[in-house]
Amino acid sequence: MTTAPGSADGIVYRLARPQDAGAIEALDGSFTTATVFEVAAADSGFGFVLREVPVDPPVHKAFPPEEHDEQGFAGAGGRAGAVDSAADTRTYVALDGGDVCGFAAVGYAAWNRRLTIEDIEVEPGRRGRGIGRALVECADRFARERGAEYLWLEVSSVNAPAVHAYRRMGFTFCGLDTTLYQGTPAAGEQALFMSRPCS
Repeated sequence: MTTAPGSADGIVYRLARPQDAGAIEALDGSFTTATVFEVAAADSGFGFVLREVPVDPPVHKAFPPEEHDEQGFAGAGGRAGAVDSAADTRTYVALDGGDVCGFAAVGYAAWNRRLTIEDIEVEPGRRGRGIGRALVECADRFARERGAEYLWLEVSSVNAPAVHAYRRMGFTFCGLDTTLYQGTPAAGEQALFMSRPCS
């Protein structure tokens, strides 16, 4: 177990254990935002333009619990396909007074030496305290252990608070998919891809 570097608030970070599954699934990953990112074709017809625009009323989004059912615990299990083996997955949890208040599930793919942050959430009442940043740093340490060159993630165009948080952590836009969410409850949103070099 570790505490965040420079943290004075007692948050503890460790690998998730099987008994953490219920708390991870129950975590509230919802958000409310007064701005969203809008994707439009560039005037030249080549490429896209990304603009942050206000929305009224604000957008509130909650994620169904079934979106958390593929987490690997302590490197045993996790999402299939993107990673080579269970040894290449990790789920980290943030504990405040023994309660799970955040988590990050990650997977390393050797073929392109990239660590994907599959999912990361912090309870709304504890956001703004550096917990998300510390979870990303846990992922970064694991990435360096595996020899990864980049951290990579996908975020919805309506999740402006997360986009701003990732940018403060050094992530930059590296791509998008305008059709990824078609046929899902998030239809109409675009997937924004962001990456940063491992530190």
